[in-house]
Amino acid sequence: MDFKDYYAVLGVPKTASEAEIKKAYRKLARQFHPDLNPGNKAAETRFKELNEANEVLADPVSRRKYDELGANWRQYEHAPGPRPGAAPHGRTRTMTPEEMQDLFGGHGGFSDFFTTFFGGGGQGPRQTRPARGRDVESPLALTLDEAFSGTTRHLELQRHGTPHHVEVRIPAGVRDGSRVKVRGEGEQGGKGQPGGDLYLVVRITPHPRFERRGQDLHTRVAVPIPTAVLGGDIAITTLGGTTLRLRIPELTPSGRVFRLKGHGMPAPREPETRGDLFVTVELQIPAALSPEAREHYQALEKLAGGS
Repeated sequence: MDFKDYYAVLGVPKTASEAEIKKAYRKLARQFHPDLNPGNKAAETRFKELNEANEVLADPVSRRKYDELGANWRQYEHAPGPRPGAAPHGRTRTMTPEEMQDLFGGHGGFSDFFTTFFGGGGQGPRQTRPARGRDVESPLALTLDEAFSGTTRHLELQRHGTPHHVEVRIPAGVRDGSRVKVRGEGEQGGKGQPGGDLYLVVRITPHPRFERRGQDLHTRVAVPIPTAVLGGDIAITTLGGTTLRLRIPELTPSGRVFRLKGHGMPAPREPETRGDLFVTVELQIPAALSPEAREHYQALEKLAGGS
């Protein structure tokens, strides 16, 4: 029976909080998930070790027992006298399958140490009732355009070793970091038990023209100097593809921000409710000057110097 340092498996100190343990597990689980490493046996083994470590350390009860026994579990196994968790009058208390289910969710794959300790101290592993499959997470990359309009993804997943296709609808307005649930497409359950759920974690790629801030969108627009000085209209193409006319007042400075109400991102659950579009003015310096344009700018320069 080999002792496993579950803290080292997750790369966290023994003083790590529950939140730190959860964060470390999620990060590593995504990295080594079998769906992202097809055919990689080392990644599959690492993923199982991560799940085992998380099952023990994420539960306050099992973590406390693990911390108490530590590397001395061999001595504990052969030590005389009552053990931690023993019943009164020296009778060794064996955890029932139901308690094992509550403590670990019924998932197998634990080291011999935990199988022996929680299963009855040297009597061999106890049979636990089949359990529901675990939930799993997988990243889902979306463009900002797809997040704006909503989209559909066709996934090829495995069920009992056989590939099948699942159509997933991504709602309009979905945010970066949102989790889209696909029911029953996680880890397979035990005999007669349902599978876990698949959660697609949205990651929105940067857009060349628009930046999202909550439900609002921000963009920058180049305005010719004559338009900024004299005033005029400019065309703005929204993320949804519509064209708006923005009125630029006379003597508009570079950096001025205009708000176009209701032209931002839709709310995920209320697509008719939208944020705003904020447009920042950038003065457009001409790349080249014709002789006539040069004369006009020289005339303006004389006027500015004489004022």
